[in-house]
Amino acid sequence: MMPGPTPDRGSKPGLFDSIKGLAASSVAIVRTRLELLSTEVAEEKERLLSLLWLGTAALFFIGLGIVFAALLLTVALWENHRLLVLGILTLLFLGLGGAALSMALKQARNGSKLFSASLAELSKDQDHLRP
Repeated sequence: MMPGPTPDRGSKPGLFDSIKGLAASSVAIVRTRLELLSTEVAEEKERLLSLLWLGTAALFFIGLGIVFAALLLTVALWENHRLLVLGILTLLFLGLGGAALSMALKQARNGSKLFSASLAELSKDQDHLRP
């Protein structure tokens, strides 16, 4: 007795092919999410460095403004023109320090958006996987 024709396995995907496809899709999703996460970490690092530089500039210029204010009070008893120059420099440095401090506080109030895009994408993934 001759055996009958065997079914062609190439035309229909089997269970193992489906599992392989699911695993490959899962790995691709995880990789995409990790890439997004690393991008968000890099953006947060840049935000924190910017905040650090603005805070440092604010402290520097306010410090200079205080020094010039002290010099202004010291020189106030001297001749006329020194007072005007020191007053202008004091206002300039205090203004620069106040502007830098204002920018730093505004940026700090905006808060961090770390992982917000990753969380949104994971929520979408979760919604797609629910029946």
